[in-house]
Amino acid sequence: MTGAGPLLLGVRHHGPGSARAVRAALDAARPAAVLIEGPPEADALIPLAADPELRPPVALLAHAVDEPGRSAFWPFAAFSPEWVAVRWALEHGVPARFIDLPAAHTLAWDAELPAAEGESEAAEGEQVRVDPLAALAGAAGYDDPERWWEDAVEHRGAGERDPFAPFEALAEAMGALRERYGAGGRPRDLVREAQMRLRLRAARKEFGDTVAVVCGAWHVPALRERTTVTADRALLKGLPKVKTELTWVPWTHRRLARSSGYGAGIDSPGWYGHLFHAPDRPVERWLTKVAGLLREEDRIVSSAHVIEAVRLADTLAAMRGRPLPGLGETTDAVRAVMCEGSDVPLALVHDRLVVGDVLGEVPESAPAVPLQRDLGRQQRSLRLRPEALERELELDLRGDTDAGRSRLLHRLRLLGIGWGEPGPSRGSTGTFRETWRLRWEPELSVRVAEAGVWGTTVAAAARARAEADAADAGTLADVTALAERCLLAGLPDALPAVMRALADRAALDTDVGHLAQALPALVRSLRYGDVRGTDTHALSDVAAALAERIFVGLPPACTALDSDAAEQMRGHVDAVHTSVGLLREALGSATGTDPGAASGTGGAAGAAGGTDADGAGSDGAEGTGSGEAAGVGAAADMGTAPTATVGTGESAPAIPAPGAGGGVASSPAVGADRSASAAAPSHAGGGAAAASVPGASGSPVSAPAPAADGGALSPPDPGAGASVTTAPAPGIVPEGPAPGIGESMPPGPEGPDRVRRLRGLRRCWRGVLRGLAGRDAVAGVVRGRAVRLLMDEGELGAGEAARLMGVALSRGTPPVEAAAWIEGFVGGGGGLLLVHDERLLGLVDSWLTGVPAEAFTDVLPLLRRTFAAYDPGVRRTLGELVRRGPGERSDPGARGLTAPGFGVEPDAGRADAVRPVLRLLLGITTEEKNLTGVGS
Repeated sequence: MTGAGPLLLGVRHHGPGSARAVRAALDAARPAAVLIEGPPEADALIPLAADPELRPPVALLAHAVDEPGRSAFWPFAAFSPEWVAVRWALEHGVPARFIDLPAAHTLAWDAELPAAEGESEAAEGEQVRVDPLAALAGAAGYDDPERWWEDAVEHRGAGERDPFAPFEALAEAMGALRERYGAGGRPRDLVREAQMRLRLRAARKEFGDTVAVVCGAWHVPALRERTTVTADRALLKGLPKVKTELTWVPWTHRRLARSSGYGAGIDSPGWYGHLFHAPDRPVERWLTKVAGLLREEDRIVSSAHVIEAVRLADTLAAMRGRPLPGLGETTDAVRAVMCEGSDVPLALVHDRLVVGDVLGEVPESAPAVPLQRDLGRQQRSLRLRPEALERELELDLRGDTDAGRSRLLHRLRLLGIGWGEPGPSRGSTGTFRETWRLRWEPELSVRVAEAGVWGTTVAAAARARAEADAADAGTLADVTALAERCLLAGLPDALPAVMRALADRAALDTDVGHLAQALPALVRSLRYGDVRGTDTHALSDVAAALAERIFVGLPPACTALDSDAAEQMRGHVDAVHTSVGLLREALGSATGTDPGAASGTGGAAGAAGGTDADGAGSDGAEGTGSGEAAGVGAAADMGTAPTATVGTGESAPAIPAPGAGGGVASSPAVGADRSASAAAPSHAGGGAAAASVPGASGSPVSAPAPAADGGALSPPDPGAGASVTTAPAPGIVPEGPAPGIGESMPPGPEGPDRVRRLRGLRRCWRGVLRGLAGRDAVAGVVRGRAVRLLMDEGELGAGEAARLMGVALSRGTPPVEAAAWIEGFVGGGGGLLLVHDERLLGLVDSWLTGVPAEAFTDVLPLLRRTFAAYDPGVRRTLGELVRRGPGERSDPGARGLTAPGFGVEPDAGRADAVRPVLRLLLGITTEEKNLTGVGS
């Protein structure tokens, strides 16, 4: 190879043995120029390889100017022969040039190259893509190409007497393969090799024959082939072309383990890097690294383990006929000696050492888009260094540095640059903490180049991208999620455009499911105002209006649903219920008021019902101190008079009740075919009293008054001849829309009107739940869920819930519908209700034992799905209760006093003992603000 003609050095990309051999050959030949396989546009970037701040692994990144996402990489490791050739040329002042197909053609060449004239036979053989190493390994009797390469090249050295001998042998082998397989199923290689020959001819004209070419060994026979310039240019004629830009970007060992750029991914870049850098005794040094890693993971590994592992690796190599222990022998030795036969610590060794997480570095002088430079400046100022190893980052947003880090990461996510992924925070559920998992991948450099079209800084680009996404959003939920992301990213300037899109889509979207999906993200956004210092006033008005539209549309949307749609609607109900609670909490904080305090001066609970979180009694009425009272299911401050459903389908306006409360009480439904109204007398607690309603015969019949626990007392016997329609339980409206829902509330200034508006949302939502719970046309799973939510809110007592369950599980209800009701009521963690209230468990048990055999197979999947979600302890306790029987109680004195349960009555004395602690936890300092259901 030192005779006439250029010096062709065929190598294996990212092969340490080839890299050592290239260095030895270049030192011996001293060529006047070095030609390297790579895109010619990168010639201007070669001098940067001499910068000490450019540390491999790195890669040449080429991307289309008009479409940055269209890109390609050419990776280089410290042990890559091409990198060694570049460094040798720079150290010796020799010109270095890339001679492969230009990146402009590579990026534009999307379709397969049509078979040229005279290549039809090669085109027919494209169905088999030849792996040269696998073919040579198979010919040598090896079943593992990597093992053959180690034995034939890596462990043999560069050749002390003749540094060109390895390249001669490899070129001869590749020539034989090319004679047999032609292009080897790679038609594009023929075009690339034509370009290489043209560049080689030009270099020989300039520098003579003292030119060295470093390229893949597969291409050496083609470069030796004698062809005409006309034939080579014909292959390149008509290739598509795009305008491109190139730069250096960091790369990782982990990405060298995949096919990328050269298509020469390797399985063990960390091991190859060790072989290249180790000056001597590579096995001993490698096993010492392994021992150090295992010690860092608190495994007991001593120097004796290292000595024994070296002996075992040498023995295995001798038994297998290998010149030196390879990766297979060292791995077996580590498993047997240091890992005690376990593959768990061995997987760690493979991930951290065999593959590795080394990340290269690129100097600031390298070409970069303005956005990349701004990102680099922020990374340095925030001390947020990119790392290839995945790590967890805890942020406290009350600090300026962590708040800046959070904004940067959220802005990058808006731009599609997934450097970090948010995760659940440990030890805190507040909004002032965030947990991120960070990991820098080389592809993120492409994402940064893509995002450069939106702006020159991260903030400007994120704002422009958010505004564009708001205009192009497909659904209302997409817009609300975008609003949340803008708040997280600290982009108040982008909110006006997002809010305009939100208002437009909310006005046009009539699907309750879409509205329900959009509300949670919007409400979550309101919680970030305090900790992030963002004004969320506009969001609050939109969220309140969106909630009102959901309240109006939800009852009719829950009717005539199949099982899948009903299950989806139950999820919407849960999401809205959580959102309403968060909305009131967030907006109450924004107005500077205590959302738990009752309006007015008193705020004390009435004697009948106690005080809930809204200052309302358990029967839905305000306390007397507020100066307002609302009947069950009514919202006195919603701007619409509550109505009562009557038998004819007409509505009768509720009559204000005179008295201290000054509020409004809803009249219950009546069975007569005429409008009816009733006046409710005032009560000290502001609750609804028994109203006189006319029966069918004109005789007044007393409707049941709500009990103190939210249940209903039994109505009196109407007597003979009287046609009576028993009024439903408090707040249960059999038909029609939920009471208290009327026109949308106008957005008001922060103050008393705004506070009443917030409380009205909560009461209005409870009215919706009451309507869903008592409406037969609503799917069973939704009705059961509504009852469960009302019970959790303290709006229904256990007795009333048991009554509703009894109605739902009566013999007149189809078994499948009854099972759906149970799934809605006790599904999703409701097993504790059955554990602590045996009345409900007894009803379920009685219903289940009465299901006909022919219907049991239809019911079983629903029940199995419901009860399988319970914790094992809950299931075990339920099984013990069922086995014991609902009537068998451990306390004989309690028998006959109440329905079977764990206690005769709530122990008020024990509850009072914990009230001071609960007040302290909740920040309540006055005795007048009673806790819901505690000691009352």
